[in-house]
Amino acid sequence: MIPGVRRILIVGLVMVLAGCASWKVKEQRTTEGPLAESIWTEKVYMTNGREPNFDERRRWDNAMEQRIGQYLRQNPEAANSLEVSTFKFIRQVSVGQTSEQVLILLGPPLVRVTDAAEMEKLARAFWPSVKENEPTEAWVYPAGWRIYLKDKTVVDITQYAQY
Repeated sequence: MIPGVRRILIVGLVMVLAGCASWKVKEQRTTEGPLAESIWTEKVYMTNGREPNFDERRRWDNAMEQRIGQYLRQNPEAANSLEVSTFKFIRQVSVGQTSEQVLILLGPPLVRVTDAAEMEKLARAFWPSVKENEPTEAWVYPAGWRIYLKDKTVVDITQYAQY
């Protein structure tokens, strides 16, 4: 093999291996959490090993519209709140929403935690700030999302994910 080409191949191989070995870590505390479609897509991928197809997305979208519409008809105070667009149109979990709204948007969590020591592990570096909101429960969702609740209301949201 030509010496110059060999060096280029070795350098290229080292760069590829270095890129594969590095992990990105996303850690955040936020008032606006995951989008319903992102979590649903992640769950489909975990279950089927592929992203949902067009028909599956259309059925999910129709079902989501029905569930949100039914909730808003049964809860007129939520339909008239300032945050209704985040729930109805953006379909994103945010601080102040009810646990019922979170279940409509994201479905059941992968894990529910009520032990304070376990919640501290989930919150990691953000625990001092999260603790101030006195959460009584934490729900864990795909992509490292953690939803903290107090009296059935979202009081904090964190994410810790490795890519």
